[in-house]
Amino acid sequence: MVQQISIFVENKLGRVAEITETLAEQKVDIRAISISDTSDFGILRIIVDRPAEAAAFLKEAGYTVSLTDVIAVGIQDTPGEFAKAMRILADAGVAVEYMYAFVSREYGKASVILRVSDPEKASQVLEGSGVEILEPQAIYEM
Repeated sequence: MVQQISIFVENKLGRVAEITETLAEQKVDIRAISISDTSDFGILRIIVDRPAEAAAFLKEAGYTVSLTDVIAVGIQDTPGEFAKAMRILADAGVAVEYMYAFVSREYGKASVILRVSDPEKASQVLEGSGVEILEPQAIYEM
């Protein structure tokens, strides 16, 4: 499983800048990032090269942080491939809670980070159907 950092963020000007500067000062490299917000707060979700260390740095800086296991899948960057992966999960009864994606030119595929109801089952059914499950190191080292 890939470790994702979730950070509670007050919806104030400059907050994301402060968080990312904290990581930059510690030479933590962000691989993927997503934010969802309301009028008062947001949840910043990031994948970084050193998740445990980054979470500790952020906690030391006073942020509310949690580490969550997510799965990362590598999908051919062609129409319909993502839909196939989503159908596999739906047919297996695995709910997708949220997701975000990025494309790596080096890797040549779209990488999708998925938070699902049953990560083990999701990994098994996706792999069993030919969808690549990316190892944590592959994501952290991109």
